[in-house]
Amino acid sequence: MHLSLRQIHIFEAVARHRSYTRAAEELHLTQPAVFTQVKHLEDSVGFPLLERAGRQIQLTETGREVLATSREMLDAIGRLDMRLADMQGLKRGRLRVAMVTTAEYRVPRLLAEFCVRYPGIDALLTVTNREKLLARLADNEDDLVILGAPPKEVDVVATHIADNPLVVVARNDHPLAGKKAIPLARIVEESFILRESGSGTRLATETYFAKQGFSLKVRMELGSTEAIKQAIAGGLGVAVLSHHTLVLEGENGLLQPLDVKGFPLWRKWYVAYRRGKHLSAVAAAFIEHLLADHDCRKSLPNTLFPFP
Repeated sequence: MHLSLRQIHIFEAVARHRSYTRAAEELHLTQPAVFTQVKHLEDSVGFPLLERAGRQIQLTETGREVLATSREMLDAIGRLDMRLADMQGLKRGRLRVAMVTTAEYRVPRLLAEFCVRYPGIDALLTVTNREKLLARLADNEDDLVILGAPPKEVDVVATHIADNPLVVVARNDHPLAGKKAIPLARIVEESFILRESGSGTRLATETYFAKQGFSLKVRMELGSTEAIKQAIAGGLGVAVLSHHTLVLEGENGLLQPLDVKGFPLWRKWYVAYRRGKHLSAVAAAFIEHLLADHDCRKSLPNTLFPFP
């Protein structure tokens, strides 16, 4: 039986995404090329590895066995690559980072700065919601993950890297804009736009209001923060978002935070990895880069909010 590393790498991506299209996008290949490589692997194994159940791709029993072995092989090669990179310091190496969507207004800039500083580093950034991020963490798919509260279901090493204040956001001409100390009983009369299930921001929002004895009037659910901002701009309601999502709005922007009692909800971002995982020199250096940015921000005057 002849199996190529290329075939194994492609098969692992298809199995992980349950999609030829998404695997092709990740690997920068065409969908037919991905399909062909998986077919060659199936021919070498002698059994089908994937099957369709309606529109969904599923692993066969043989496919699950091949996937488990494939991941062991790729992990071993990854560890070897890290050891070789460590021997060269930060001259070369790979960094795989996954983060929750609310961090996309800050972390990509820091990652870009890191890559400029160390041009030999190849970085891959995955942005997803908390539920999917925890699945990636459990499967050890990334070097580092950036998320809100560290998970209880996975044993991790977590380091606080930034504060993440959640605020109620509305259009700047909303009737409540500019009012002080808006009661929760008043704000829950508004239509809310929420992230999809599995979002950490949504979980924090619903948990807080439920503890205060309120339920929200949900007008719609959207799968991205930018989509929510556009819906607010269109006058469809209000939302609870990270204040960092408003950094480009400015004081006179179309969207503004409301002064609601109990807000902001102070959450934190952490960089985390599974306990016992060998941390590469590149990953350790990126953690230091994140912490350096955090220390710089702590020394700045607090001008985050336009109200006391």
